[in-house]
Amino acid sequence: MNKVSFTMSFVILYTFWILLSGYFDFVHLSLGVVSALLVSYTSHHLLTGDVRAEDVSIEMKRIIRFFLYLPWLFYQITLANIDVAYRVLHPKMPIDPRILRFKTDLKTDIGLTTLANSITLTPGTVTIDIKDGEFFVHAISEESAESLLSGEMQMRVKNIEGD
Repeated sequence: MNKVSFTMSFVILYTFWILLSGYFDFVHLSLGVVSALLVSYTSHHLLTGDVRAEDVSIEMKRIIRFFLYLPWLFYQITLANIDVAYRVLHPKMPIDPRILRFKTDLKTDIGLTTLANSITLTPGTVTIDIKDGEFFVHAISEESAESLLSGEMQMRVKNIEGD
């Protein structure tokens, strides 16, 4: 058994138990320990994979970079919501839909998935497909297409991936 993987799983599951239960008495906390230990023992490899001690610091850096990415993403989602609301409420409804196709140099599945989800979460754009690092995206307007093609979102997701 991989002790690092087991320990990480236990900490994550026990923290989740505490947050969801909302009770901090001895009975609930001890039931949480027993439950988290049992689940971690039987399935720790499913949550964290085969984690080595030296990989933990690399993954922690990625997690921190991801959390630093989230405020920027929320800001972009807010701007896109305002833009889509303007287009829908405008009397002439200035919508110019298009399908974009672009390559990315993201290497990991998690990087590709993060970019695809970030695009889809941003109103006015939807990731249709990814094939061999090539994205197919529907954009509601030329402006939303141009902002996506500027590459800023890709650059920020690449920063999460690290080297």
